[in-house]
Amino acid sequence: MKVLVTGSNGFLGSALVDRLLAHGETDLRCLVRPASNRSRLDEIEKRRGVPLEIAVGSLATKEAAERAVEGVDVVYHVAAAMGGAPADMFLSTVVASKNLLEALVHTGRSPRVVLVSSFGVYGVADLPRGYIVDENTPLETRPAQRDLYSQAKLRQEKLFWEYQGRYGFPLTVLRPGVIYGPGGNAFSSRVGMSLFGVFLHLGGRNILPLSYVDNCAEAIAVAGRSDVARGQVYNVHDDDLPTADVYLARYKREVKPIRSLTVPYFALAGISKLVERYHAYSKGQLPAIFTPYKSATSWKGNRFDNTKLKALGWKQLVSTEEGLQRTFTYLKERAT
Repeated sequence: MKVLVTGSNGFLGSALVDRLLAHGETDLRCLVRPASNRSRLDEIEKRRGVPLEIAVGSLATKEAAERAVEGVDVVYHVAAAMGGAPADMFLSTVVASKNLLEALVHTGRSPRVVLVSSFGVYGVADLPRGYIVDENTPLETRPAQRDLYSQAKLRQEKLFWEYQGRYGFPLTVLRPGVIYGPGGNAFSSRVGMSLFGVFLHLGGRNILPLSYVDNCAEAIAVAGRSDVARGQVYNVHDDDLPTADVYLARYKREVKPIRSLTVPYFALAGISKLVERYHAYSKGQLPAIFTPYKSATSWKGNRFDNTKLKALGWKQLVSTEEGLQRTFTYLKERAT
């Protein structure tokens, strides 16, 4: 069975390649962009002793998409833009996904598709504080008021469900929370953000829906190999989740001290209203970094449930404590 992994040399994609090999998959086609760094794949290939088929191309072109899907039985679509200009994010996430879907349709076959989506597709701003986010949580209805990443991921997921409804191929969607680990970012925006040399701690005691990269990859691999998962959506996050304040305190203690300012949510809500009003008054001279809707989405505070994923047979490979230790050790080595 031939398996295609898009975004295969990325932080999550390379971990997924490793977990698929661990589950016995041996015919893997790894799609990588031209001139991209393949060191992660080279290391996996050497350690596992299994040759990988490296396909060079960009899904931004229809021709590359058609070459990538030729003869495949399963597609794990991990590739997506994590940042950049609006046009670039739309091209790399939405247009690339449409090209992939069109290429799959043109094959005349019906390969299985596993899409890596995001918690960002959920519309939680109007839900009460402490609401438990699960697979039945409503999707975002006001994407224009969200960040570009969430807008692109929502459009991407809807596109996949539209094509699945039209053409009937088996589709599984996984929505990870905050993917972390060595090689990833130090902070999620759920903890806060740096502004003018100070880290604004905005997450307070909110729970962080962390997913250690190997655990997330394992969830994707398990779902992609399960018949039960066809047509299903799964939230992906670990157990024993820390709060934002605990994560920040450990970072300061185990990586390096940083200047931080804690902003309570009630104060942030007030600041957000002022920023939004002045943004409109100044006709955009002040960026709308904070708006009431964005702040409620990111920092009001939710709880999370991964019961459905566990029922599928997923087990956490790396404990949260071990994952945090590995991550902070990695970050400390690069901070000195």
